[in-house]
Amino acid sequence: MHIFDIMGPIMVGPSSSHTAGAVRIGRITRNILQAQPVSAKILLHGSFAATGAGHGTDRAIVAGLLGMAPDDADIPRSFHIAKERSMQVELGTTNLRGAHPNTAVLQVTNADGRTLEVAAASLGGGRVRIVSIDGMSAAFTADYPTLIIRHEDKPGAVAEVSGILYNMRVNIAGMQLYRDARGGLAVMVIESDEPIADDVVFQLRQIKGFRRVVYLDMTGEGED
Repeated sequence: MHIFDIMGPIMVGPSSSHTAGAVRIGRITRNILQAQPVSAKILLHGSFAATGAGHGTDRAIVAGLLGMAPDDADIPRSFHIAKERSMQVELGTTNLRGAHPNTAVLQVTNADGRTLEVAAASLGGGRVRIVSIDGMSAAFTADYPTLIIRHEDKPGAVAEVSGILYNMRVNIAGMQLYRDARGGLAVMVIESDEPIADDVVFQLRQIKGFRRVVYLDMTGEGED
């Protein structure tokens, strides 16, 4: 059992699942996008949709997209701050078959026009699970330093990544592979036991056929 299952995180309430977890979903989405969105469409499913307004789930997700942590006193003002920062927000609901009841789908766009869709579930105690990225399955929590690599589905991709991580003495805690079709695009999600240095991420970005390499270190809530 995780300590947060008993105590919960330090946060602005009222709910660790509907508020703190929602902030974390927004923060992770912002970090995958690697920018503050200029627009965000937020679709809430299940319990998020039914009780999210009372728990501030919508405000919490927007706060996370703005870079706030779960204990930020400005979370209740997130809509106002988003307007000040020219971030357009659209709210709605969705019905996802077989999804966790505390699930949100975030469709965001940055200033360069790049779009991203993230579906994520809040598991309780402020913990979350990313369910999909741009429609491709995923299953990670961001509790560990995490690499998200979008690449062409070709032989040797895993070997190239694992070789670089081995040479830099990075221990892989978990690895998941997803693809949309054979020979199409694939996503590699790697969780490590220790932080990954910038030069490792740089090396990975030089690999031919690697479309995008994103590094997340959400192990502390002070980073952005």
